[in-house]
Amino acid sequence: MNWFSDTFAAFQAALFEVVAPWLYQLGLGNLLEDAYAASTWLLVGLIQIAVLLLVIGPLQRWRPAEPVTDRATIRTDVIYTLIHRLGLFRVALFFTLEPIFNSGIGILRTAGVGTFHLDQVWPGVTDGAVASFLIYLLALDLAAYWLHRGQHRISFWWRLHSLHHSQRQMTMWSDNRNHLLDDLLMSVLLVLLAQVIGVAPEQFVAIVALTQLSESLQHANVRLSFGRIGERLWVSPLFHRVHHSIQSGECNYGVLLPWWDQLFGTANFQAHFDPTGVKDSQALRDDGSGLWSQQWRGLKRLLGRT
Repeated sequence: MNWFSDTFAAFQAALFEVVAPWLYQLGLGNLLEDAYAASTWLLVGLIQIAVLLLVIGPLQRWRPAEPVTDRATIRTDVIYTLIHRLGLFRVALFFTLEPIFNSGIGILRTAGVGTFHLDQVWPGVTDGAVASFLIYLLALDLAAYWLHRGQHRISFWWRLHSLHHSQRQMTMWSDNRNHLLDDLLMSVLLVLLAQVIGVAPEQFVAIVALTQLSESLQHANVRLSFGRIGERLWVSPLFHRVHHSIQSGECNYGVLLPWWDQLFGTANFQAHFDPTGVKDSQALRDDGSGLWSQQWRGLKRLLGRT
């Protein structure tokens, strides 16, 4: 993997050479180090969008699960994707919440509380970068499974998360169709967990990038199954479409691995592709096609005013 790391570093350096002069011109030279970290997310996002356009997009056109009938809502989903994948959401988190995280960690260090590293619990067994990455991938994916169940089972959280499920024309752009407060809550909880169990920054970026790309494929409008065995190893477009299905409902919460659904009794391995959307005619009404109207209506649902 050295060639990939070296190539990524070269592109990141080239990208940063373009960004740095603008920071100086804006009087933000003190943010150079932070901007370099942000350029990591930007480059990862650009790679992801390229994969969407060059790989997943052709898959959708080759074998769609359903005809495309509502392009307006899809265009809004594209905006959600650009906001998240190009790092705008994470930059906002950095300027608002990162100082609080750093302050809290500093207090713990001053109190003599060291960093716990989950990958060091089994010395000799988990040595090496690959083993460490897999351990943290499993840990974060298990947490994401339970958080996803919480999004559906906790009343106030579902009022936000229902926006994600209100899309009746699900495509590769639909993964990031979320209420911003829903994204904020999920991001804070996962970042806190990553800090607690000792995930290194570069590992966290890699896990998030892999998860996002897989989720884009899961939401794609493509008639694709991974087969009898594959369906039980990795979340496929079919497996996740069942989760979004109007008929099936509360099942298939796994983000990357369907193992957790099998383990905790929430798996549904049906073999047909159903229409997607929401059932509830009041709390889960159509959120419209515009981003800001969707955000506003989600906020009103949260406050019980719909």
